[in-house]
Amino acid sequence: MMLMAGRSPKTSLTSERVARLFRLVRLLGSGPKTRTTLMRKLRVDQRGFYRDFEQLRKFRVPMELHAGRYVLMETVEEALGRLPFPDPCLSVQDVLQLAKGKTAAHRRLRERIRKLLGTE
Repeated sequence: MMLMAGRSPKTSLTSERVARLFRLVRLLGSGPKTRTTLMRKLRVDQRGFYRDFEQLRKFRVPMELHAGRYVLMETVEEALGRLPFPDPCLSVQDVLQLAKGKTAAHRRLRERIRKLLGTE
């Protein structure tokens, strides 16, 4: 499987899980939090918390435990840049329209379209 620079392997996650990972990153981005606080705010049990924690590690989101509190070791923006987005069910025409800009994200999208559709 070909990976884009700085991207994680393709992973299928539910939209609910992606939303929870997003909330977890945002919570950690606001400062160190205990596991109990995070579990309560995310409405997950201990097992769910550790599954989400492990999933963030797979996406190379650096977090550490310091004095009983979890700490995000990079900016929220950097961490969110590693999280996948669930399939938005866009049509090819929708994606072609979205790829018309000039930013790095637009270029990555155009490259993905080119590889997928075999266009030049």
